[in-house]
Amino acid sequence: MLNQTEMNSITQVDEFAELLAAARKMQQDWLECGVNYVHLYVEDADGDWLETWGNDEILGNSLLDSIKEFLISNDDVAVKIRYRLGDQPLFELAVDLEECLRISREEETPSAVRDILARYLHTCDLELSDLVSSLVTRFL
Repeated sequence: MLNQTEMNSITQVDEFAELLAAARKMQQDWLECGVNYVHLYVEDADGDWLETWGNDEILGNSLLDSIKEFLISNDDVAVKIRYRLGDQPLFELAVDLEECLRISREEETPSAVRDILARYLHTCDLELSDLVSSLVTRFL
């Protein structure tokens, strides 16, 4: 067990040393090239990337749109969620569900969705499992 811990520590130190070396190289490039060093590290530095940053996430987020449409639909699961949600905004739930479904690994998705629903709906009963399985099945 001790050897495994020592190996993990050595690996972490090696990874940190690599990151530190890369940061030092970037700093040296900055000193040598001035602000033009950015062209060494950024592919489209002169493009309009700053002005369009995030547009594709906001405008093209079909998963978020699907979740929002579902939550306002007359589907039995959506009606149960809205009933239990009470006065809380649907949009916040939709954003959290979208982020969870987008980021979570597939095997972790049901438990992540369950955690979000439990937080919003303030419940941990068996019916929550049915809601989770319906949501995961619908959006994955």
